[in-house]
Amino acid sequence: MNDKELEFSVFCIENIAEYLEMKGDDVYKLLTEESDILDNYIIPCFDALHTQGKEYIVNDIIDVMREKGLRV
Repeated sequence: MNDKELEFSVFCIENIAEYLEMKGDDVYKLLTEESDILDNYIIPCFDALHTQGKEYIVNDIIDVMREKGLRV
């Protein structure tokens, strides 16, 4: 993971946490420990995702979280 991907990952986690009214730590755990979304979706799709707006990114990742069976 390079610096831009790391920064984008933090952006995603913080904004998902805000949207879901959760702690960032809890969202991080959902994306890493309870699923593989960070390593197998957010980072690999960085080039496409980071060109989108915040609302699209948050909604897209939440959709993926739901598809993976996470309760959000």
